[in-house]
Amino acid sequence: MFDKLEDLLVRYEELMSELAEPGVADDQNRFRKLMKEQSDLAPIVEAYQEYKDNNQAIEDSLAMIEEESDDEIIEMAKEELSEAKSKVSELEEKLKILLLPKDPNDDKNVIVEIRAGAGGEEAALFAAEIYRMYVHYVESRGWKVELLEADETGIGGMKNIEFMVKGNGAYSILKYESGVHRVQRVPETESQGRIQTSTCSVAVMPEAEEVDIQIDEKDIRIDVMRASGNGGQCVNTTDSAVRLTHYPTGIVIYSQTEKSQLQNKDKAFALLRAKLYDLELQKQQDAEAAERRSQIGTGDRAEKIRTYNFPQGRVTDHRINLTLYKLDKIMNGDIQEIIDACIAADQAQKLAKME
Repeated sequence: MFDKLEDLLVRYEELMSELAEPGVADDQNRFRKLMKEQSDLAPIVEAYQEYKDNNQAIEDSLAMIEEESDDEIIEMAKEELSEAKSKVSELEEKLKILLLPKDPNDDKNVIVEIRAGAGGEEAALFAAEIYRMYVHYVESRGWKVELLEADETGIGGMKNIEFMVKGNGAYSILKYESGVHRVQRVPETESQGRIQTSTCSVAVMPEAEEVDIQIDEKDIRIDVMRASGNGGQCVNTTDSAVRLTHYPTGIVIYSQTEKSQLQNKDKAFALLRAKLYDLELQKQQDAEAAERRSQIGTGDRAEKIRTYNFPQGRVTDHRINLTLYKLDKIMNGDIQEIIDACIAADQAQKLAKME
């Protein structure tokens, strides 16, 4: 590990020299690439430098304890020695995590798709609540939500919702939300007070750029039509809605949230690229089935990952056996504790494989 850290330290110094060269910003592609590599290495180099400083502090404290005769100075050196040793242990664990292989999609924006599952209208209401939970969470982080498509029901539910989250590292955080979410509660339509179980599925896909996925024009049919459902006075009177049909996969994308046909077309293609890119990722992961099953957040989309039990006010994440009794806060977007626990479990599994 330390040989690798020394190599990264050398590379970081090379990057800083390259970035200091006159005219480096003239080549924007090269400049962006250098800046990206520098920002990726910075936290590792910072932690490693702190590790080295604390090791030096250990040596200095030991030397002081041996050489000094003043009891007060010796006691102070012993305290510094204890603090430095504790810090070194912490930094060793931190460096192991920082050196774990990074998912190349982690820095990307994401497209999230929520679909109502078993449970009829109650499932659609739950899907809408899960969407609002994510909107609150995303906004609390200072990220942006852009609605791509929503199929609403008459009483506030949503059969399916597709939206983009724009924020640095969005995929690295939200990828742990993929899977089946289950709710247990008494529906408002239930006259006899019986608890019903309903579900919705969540798919989190990294945004795909045109360089990631090439779409052949002959593989696409583009239809334009008038938008349907609720909307402003212009929405339903012009051919602004766009439907894309991708022949090779059978994927159909419908976009009508914008008044402009061009904007709807852009959104539809962004969603199609994400779905095609996600299919490619799924193929790669299926080729490494055992690896995929062992990872938190990248398992089978049909896997039940979480239960929201309203009568007991609890939320349970089944992958990591975590139960929290703060359902109201979680439904209002306070899901960071769950995500942090998933990240920690995922890192622990990867570290165990490296040992």
